[in-house]
Amino acid sequence: MFVRVRRLLELIRFSHTVFALPFALLAAVLAWARPEEVFRVRELAGIVLCMVFARSAAMAFNRLVDRRFDAENPRTSGRHLPAGLLSVPAVVAFTVLSAGGFVASTLLFLPNRWPLYLALPVLAFLLGYSYAKRFTAWCHYWLSAALMLAPVAAWLAIRGTVEPPALLLAATVFFWVGGFDIIYACQDVEFDRRSRLLSLPARWGVPAALRTALVSHALTVACLVGLWVAADLGPIFLAGIVIVAALLAWEHALVRPDDLRRVNVAFFQINAVISLGLLAAGVADVLLRRI
Repeated sequence: MFVRVRRLLELIRFSHTVFALPFALLAAVLAWARPEEVFRVRELAGIVLCMVFARSAAMAFNRLVDRRFDAENPRTSGRHLPAGLLSVPAVVAFTVLSAGGFVASTLLFLPNRWPLYLALPVLAFLLGYSYAKRFTAWCHYWLSAALMLAPVAAWLAIRGTVEPPALLLAATVFFWVGGFDIIYACQDVEFDRRSRLLSLPARWGVPAALRTALVSHALTVACLVGLWVAADLGPIFLAGIVIVAALLAWEHALVRPDDLRRVNVAFFQINAVISLGLLAAGVADVLLRRI
């Protein structure tokens, strides 16, 4: 049993939860910081559970849908389904249980019914990403749109409405994730072309795709500045924005059209620092204002 659980967590790259969960928590912190709001442990538990279950369902579903392509791609042929480490029925069951856990977790926000009402449409959008590479080269931004729902949903779950800080945080996630997913997709450009899968690197070539990612990350910084103003944040968060800008510049310096060896460093390590660092800066800023 322990081995199967470990393999399921590896299958869904559980460690990659750091890409979206910190932004949901940051949105929650900013929402709770409003004078009329009160922190509730139940809401915190609901946000964490919804995020974990939704991402688990989406990632497991993606592995199911892409298992044939994963088997044919040398970079991904060792994944659990192509390698036979997990069975299709086991992953289907895990996907269904995760989806059910996501819907059930929205009940923690009652009497606010918006999370429950929107659970199935959100889940359908998250799962739909798995088919995006079949019909659009802009699939990277479907993924980023899926992840940008995290801060919007957290804000809506707490306040029952959507306001400018939540939208600016969502826009930050949209451009940030879209940019780094383009960089990540550069590894598979030849395979995507052979398999008739769509991506910006496969359609435009790696140099143009990397330039698009750079523009996307410049817009990320612009949205963070907008958030800093809209949420009335202070010097700590502003310093965080400066550090994020430097980290994004480093990310692009690591990856060149003729040298993709450090894509994984740029993809996971730097972006994990960005998401966790922004959460830490936001929490510190809010707490400092309350002292």
